[in-house]
Amino acid sequence: MASDKSFSSSHMLLSPEKAGVLDIFRILIHSDVHKREFVDSSEEGDESFERRQIMFVSTLVQKLLLLVAKPMAWSGSAIEFWLNLVSSNRSFGRLLVNCFRGRVVMPHKESGSFISFIGNLDKRVELDNRIRPGDAEYHASLSMMASKASYVTPTSYENEAYLRTTVTHHWQMEFLGFYNFWNGTDVYRHHCRHTLYAKILVARCLIRPSFADYQGKASTQAFMLRDRDTIVVAFRGTEFFDADAWCSDIDLSWYELPGVGKIHEPGLAERARPASKTPAPLAYYAIRERLRALLGENDKAKYVVTGHSLGGALAILFPAILAMHGEKWLMERLEGVYTFGQPRVGDEKFGEFMGMVLKEHQIEYFRFVYGNDIVPRLPYDDSAFMFKHFGRCCYFDSKYQGKIVWEEPNENYFSPRQAIPMMMNAWYELLRSFMIAHEKGPDYREGSLLRILRVIGLLIPGIPAHAPQDYVNSTRLGASQLFLHQQ
Repeated sequence: MASDKSFSSSHMLLSPEKAGVLDIFRILIHSDVHKREFVDSSEEGDESFERRQIMFVSTLVQKLLLLVAKPMAWSGSAIEFWLNLVSSNRSFGRLLVNCFRGRVVMPHKESGSFISFIGNLDKRVELDNRIRPGDAEYHASLSMMASKASYVTPTSYENEAYLRTTVTHHWQMEFLGFYNFWNGTDVYRHHCRHTLYAKILVARCLIRPSFADYQGKASTQAFMLRDRDTIVVAFRGTEFFDADAWCSDIDLSWYELPGVGKIHEPGLAERARPASKTPAPLAYYAIRERLRALLGENDKAKYVVTGHSLGGALAILFPAILAMHGEKWLMERLEGVYTFGQPRVGDEKFGEFMGMVLKEHQIEYFRFVYGNDIVPRLPYDDSAFMFKHFGRCCYFDSKYQGKIVWEEPNENYFSPRQAIPMMMNAWYELLRSFMIAHEKGPDYREGSLLRILRVIGLLIPGIPAHAPQDYVNSTRLGASQLFLHQQ
């Protein structure tokens, strides 16, 4: 069933699952791409070759990702099980000994100690005790740790147990709840067809059509904690072996909303199927009502919204939805938005809209980018599509030295001139992984899994740079000087 697009003034949606290999290559030859079955566009006329080139790459890569989606998921599950098997037996050597003795400790996914692939990349749980409440970088550091904690475990059941222990025992804060949200265009059709909420949510992620619609499960998670008078809302990011999430980052689909601008849409609208009920709440409504109740209990309370990767996109879209709904009271209580490795979410007009919203309500927006992280440089920003970041960029290099810029260096990643510098930087990061514990202390020690990922980064430098480890390090080692200069 085709999705309702009446809320938008124009749109362009790519559906790679409808495209054959020859169809994808034909768009390089024929300029009438809007006649292709896998292109749903309100625009007419011929497309430039430059635009078609980018559409070709985006669609082809998505097609390949969809073909390997199941093997990716199976591989991820196998790797996670192996990592937890070794961890449960304390070491690989102890695992071998336990095998001979018949005393192997098997990991259980139902346990709160079962850690995801992302969680195994950086196992740090404790906050940096050198960064205290009131320090300029405190909220940035807390936000990154919360963003990382949000997807340390692979599924929602054990995630809540792990998060509760982390927040209450390790951080000595109040755990306010873990929430499983349902996304899908079917939700949009049945519950909010004519609302402003639908206009922006269906255009990105908070009711994002995804494989979750087929799997019958809630696909977006977030949790909330309270630190004194500050409430933190952390959206879960994307898992490394989630092909659907990587498709969302490289897709070029968009909706244009009147008075708002073009918003990057994950391009999966045609995958949704109609459903009359949702077993989990809608993300925006659930968080909004919870915040109203919590903030109503304390006139001094404020809140911040955060997320890593696609969770960062959800975080910055949350105030956009509030603004479109006229939620002035909630906007006034929003102290800041902290995103880490966030992809682009709209065009220049949307950036101007958000700039006015953030300025009007005096909301701080800090977009952290580390090194050659590929995700903040997606989807493409050029004269053909013009996806744009907005607001200040807190950019950190491989020495964790930060500076405020309007756009990260090498903004589109795929630059032949930057290939050699990126490779050299990847070698430096690999060597640094063996030295950083000696230079900065044992808390910065990198494990074998992250070093393997850094070896992969010698070929694709932007992949390991997206891992949480370097973002945590940036907030701990470089953010103090950066925020000091902003005061």
